[in-house]
Amino acid sequence: MIQVEELSRLYGSFAAVDRVSFEIGGGEVVGLLGHNGAGKTTIMKMLTGVLEPTTGSIRIDGLDPETDEVALKRLIGYLPENCPLYPEMTVTGFLEYSASLHGVPREQQQRRIRRAIERTALMEKALAPIATLSRGYRQRVGVAQAILHQPKIVILDEPTNGLDPEQIHHMRDLVRELARESTVILSTHILQEVQAVCERVIILRNGRKAVDSRLDELQQGGRLILTLDTPPDRIVPFLRGVQGVSAVEVLEQSGNRYRYAVEAPAEVAPELAGTVLQAGAGLYGLEQEWRNLERVFAEVTEAAEKREERDHA
Repeated sequence: MIQVEELSRLYGSFAAVDRVSFEIGGGEVVGLLGHNGAGKTTIMKMLTGVLEPTTGSIRIDGLDPETDEVALKRLIGYLPENCPLYPEMTVTGFLEYSASLHGVPREQQQRRIRRAIERTALMEKALAPIATLSRGYRQRVGVAQAILHQPKIVILDEPTNGLDPEQIHHMRDLVRELARESTVILSTHILQEVQAVCERVIILRNGRKAVDSRLDELQQGGRLILTLDTPPDRIVPFLRGVQGVSAVEVLEQSGNRYRYAVEAPAEVAPELAGTVLQAGAGLYGLEQEWRNLERVFAEVTEAAEKREERDHA
């Protein structure tokens, strides 16, 4: 569906995006993560044809944004971070105008508009002037204009900006619904939003791609967590002697229970359990470590900072 090769965007000598490559298949829900200035919005603008790449190539459903701009805009629904709205228009009037811009046939416009209003929970504000709406409702109008032409690709830049907790929950449900019929790219600085709705994450740092992985694989740690009734001096030598174990860390002690983190692939778990029992220790827990996205993001940031320090040393 989407192929990006060696994509860069330069402003003088500054690289806002630096040789980024990735592919996104049909029906995927992908989160773009990164600190402010990491390049997320710049990539989204290049995907939608709002901004031209300095170098590199983009193909979306076989189309080139530079030469197939009109056809591409029919495929894409885009919510910019600060969605431009006309405050003097009503919600319905703005969506009618947007439908015309998207090329929605006149005989289908009212049905599409009604459907977009329902999906974004704007029914009670349909006839209200946009100038009277709260930030959260304006954000919903922006989402409605992005989806009313039933695009194959939906690109949402910070879609939960200004939304209250109930509206955020509704937005998550909408993203899941959109994923049944569209490819969705979601950019946000709120890690919980990516964790709640995305199946894959691309993490950017200083314009470069730092991570591209399925979320379940990324969160699955590389350590096995053991809970035993045996202190370190009696059990750690046995654990280190298991083939495939590269390190053992004592995490905590609570009463006569000890938790150990063992650096080893998951396949080692049966042998590890057997070794514990042969050593006469009581085994109360054995599981693979699970990392939340906040920890993963912190690890990526720390690793990148260390590389940058080495490069400047």
